[in-house]
Amino acid sequence: MSIPIMVSFFFLVAAGVPIAISLGAAGSIGAWTAGFPMVLIPTRFFTSLDNFALLAAPFYILAGDFMNRSGITTTLIAFSARMTRWTKGGTAYANVLSSILFAGISGTAIADTAALGQIFIKGMPKEGYRKEFAAAITVASSMIGPIIPPSVIMIVYASVARVSIIELFVAGFIPGLLLGLACAAVIFVYGLKRGLPRDSFKFADKSLTRIYVESVLVFTIPAFIVIGTLSGAFTATEAGGIACIYAFLIGRLVFRTLNRRESIQALKSAIRTTSSLYLVIAGASVVSYVLTVTGAVSQIGGVVGLFAGTPELFLLFVLLCLLVIGFFLEPGVQVMLLVPIFLPIARQLGIDDMHFAMVFLLSGTLSLMTPPVGICLFVACQIGSIPVGRMFREILPFLFAEIAVILLLIFVPELTVFLPNLIAG
Repeated sequence: MSIPIMVSFFFLVAAGVPIAISLGAAGSIGAWTAGFPMVLIPTRFFTSLDNFALLAAPFYILAGDFMNRSGITTTLIAFSARMTRWTKGGTAYANVLSSILFAGISGTAIADTAALGQIFIKGMPKEGYRKEFAAAITVASSMIGPIIPPSVIMIVYASVARVSIIELFVAGFIPGLLLGLACAAVIFVYGLKRGLPRDSFKFADKSLTRIYVESVLVFTIPAFIVIGTLSGAFTATEAGGIACIYAFLIGRLVFRTLNRRESIQALKSAIRTTSSLYLVIAGASVVSYVLTVTGAVSQIGGVVGLFAGTPELFLLFVLLCLLVIGFFLEPGVQVMLLVPIFLPIARQLGIDDMHFAMVFLLSGTLSLMTPPVGICLFVACQIGSIPVGRMFREILPFLFAEIAVILLLIFVPELTVFLPNLIAG
């Protein structure tokens, strides 16, 4: 049964049909081939979205949009530049630090690349950096966006795997910081070989005091979300709604850049992004349901015996699969299609839910920086007017460094389970 679904899906994708429609159509073909009543299709579409956890996604998307349109990007970059200006190549390190800080606001890698790329990809060459190198740093460090909370992809994962959103959020801190350190290590090695220029680019015409005050206000948003949910004051979904209001008030009353027009544009953008996300989830749910009911998923479960006693080998297998599949599918689709298949196997092998989640999410996120569907890669190429081939060659050292981080997480699970176990008591 999986063969008609796979063939029809990849045929539709190759023909240029949008991912959401390709998934829905492939699932419908599978249901029709199996003799299921076709009324099943719209039923699955709507029931897959009837999930309280998914309600958090539009809130975090909107909160990030409010902050992006409030000029927070400039403030975070200015703060990062102040923190790294003492070292040679400070602007390159500021690029990575900005992504770490911006991850607590945007929740997505694409927003990170688009927002920071406008400043770094265009500004770093003025200091003497190669444009391709500046773009590669921006894309590679943007992979931190979906890992450090709040994260939209983690919300989708939690809805599929039926795990705690807040535990996922907490589990992402250490892996996210490790990704940042990996990017910094590549920059350091690059500097040893070719040298790095001194920081001389001015990112914001603001006083140091104002930069620090504004930065503290921004940092309170992710802290507010995590601390509030850990304390039990509200759920992760409720925290998203409150974060929207808080982000709106900061942009309107503190930065005073979020006017009525920008607010409406933020609402429109959040609606479009959420609609696209929900369409993909609905389409993927049909495929997942058909595969499960027809027994295709249970047949795959037979591979458990191949990895008996070697959970690390299974996680390496997952990493390899996602690296290959990532050339064709974006992370959200990977979560919807593959988590229902791989997660039961991981549990049978005794792999902790948070450990598997972090390995899966980091591995899947790499698809955003690899062609032909690497959205962040193409965003950076467009900003810097860089050919994709040259851009990808420049990204390869960062890609290998981030794969090394995933390998570290596979063999040292404490890096992913320590904080979640700590809050779980």
